[in-house]
Amino acid sequence: MDFLSEFLTLFLNKLQSPTLGFLIGGMVVAAVNSRLQIPDAIYKFIVFMLLIKVGLSGGIAIRNANLAEMLLPAVFAMVVGILIVFIGRYTLSKLPKVKMVDAIATAGLFGAVSGSTLAAALTILESEGIQYEAWAAALYPFMDIPALVTAIVLASIYTTQKRRAADEVLSQQEYRSKQEYLGNPGGTAVEYRSKQRSPQKQRVKIWPIVKDSLQGSALSALLLGLALGMLTKPESVFESFYEPLFRGLLSILMLVMGMEATARLGELRKVGQWYALYAFVAPLLHGLIAFGFGMIAHYLTGFSLGGVVILAVIAASSSDISGPPTLRAGIPSANPSAYIGSSTAVGTPVALAIGIPLFIGLAQALMGS
Repeated sequence: MDFLSEFLTLFLNKLQSPTLGFLIGGMVVAAVNSRLQIPDAIYKFIVFMLLIKVGLSGGIAIRNANLAEMLLPAVFAMVVGILIVFIGRYTLSKLPKVKMVDAIATAGLFGAVSGSTLAAALTILESEGIQYEAWAAALYPFMDIPALVTAIVLASIYTTQKRRAADEVLSQQEYRSKQEYLGNPGGTAVEYRSKQRSPQKQRVKIWPIVKDSLQGSALSALLLGLALGMLTKPESVFESFYEPLFRGLLSILMLVMGMEATARLGELRKVGQWYALYAFVAPLLHGLIAFGFGMIAHYLTGFSLGGVVILAVIAASSSDISGPPTLRAGIPSANPSAYIGSSTAVGTPVALAIGIPLFIGLAQALMGS
C-alpha cells in the first residue's frame, strides 16, 4: 500500500508540471476555436533546436562513455520497436471495420518515435533531478527505423498475398469462361495458369525505407547533434545557447502539439472509435513493455532508472514528424486519417499527459523501495 500511495502521489504531481500544462492549454485553445496560430516554420525550427540539443548532449556523453553499456538497451529498443508493430498487426486488425493495411500503418507509427515527446521526457527528468545516461537519447533510431521497416515489409507482404489471391480467383474465372466458350471440359486451371505469363515477384527493398527514415527531419537533426557531440567539442555553445533555451522552446512545442491534437480529432472521427481505443491503450501498453525490458537491462548492466524511463517513453510515443511521410510513401494504400489521427489526437496526449508521469512515478517509487 505504501508503494501504491507513493506512486499515486508522484503521478498526480507530474500532471501539474508546466510542460503538460502547456499541452492541455493548447488543446483548450483549439477547442474554443481561438484564432491563435503558430507558423509551421517556427514549429519545425523549435523541433530542430530541441533535437539538436538532445543530440549534442547524447554525443558528448557517447564520446566519454563505454559503448558496451549501450549494447543491451539498444538491442532492447530494436526488439520493442518490432514487437509493437506485430502487436498492432494482430490486435488492431481484429477489431471491427479496421482494414489490415491501416492497422499495420498505425502500428508502425506507434512503433516509431516522437522526437518532441522524447524532448519533453528529458526535460521533466532533469526537473525532477532523475539521473540518466545522456546517450539514452541515442536509442531513438534503434527503435524508430526497425518499427517503420517492419510495418512497411508486413504491409507489402499482405498486399502481395492479397493480390495473388485475387489473381487466383481471376484465373479460375478466365479458365471457366474459356472452357465454356470452347465447349471443352478437359484441362485444369493449373495448366491454364501455367501457360499465362507469370508476374514477377515484387521484393521489398529495405535500404530505401532506412534511407527515408534517416533523411527525415527529426532523425536527421538528432543524428547531426550526435555526430557533432562525438566528433567535435561543442560544450561552450551547448551550455551558453542550447541549454538555456531548451525549456522555453519546449513549452511552445507543447502548446502547438496540444492545438494539433484537438484539430486532428475530426480526422479520428472519420475512421471510428476503435482507433481511439487503440490509441489510448497502446502508448501505455508499449511503454510498460519497454519499461520491463529496461528493468532487465537495469539489473544486468546497471542501466539507470532514468534510462529505463526514456526507453519506456520512446516506446509510448508515436512519430509526429518523420514517420507519417515515410508511411505515406511506403504504404500508400493505408488511410492517413487512421494512423495520423490516432497518433496526434489521442496517442501523443496520452503519452505526454499519462505515460511520462506514469513511468517517472514508477521509477521514483522503485528508487525509494
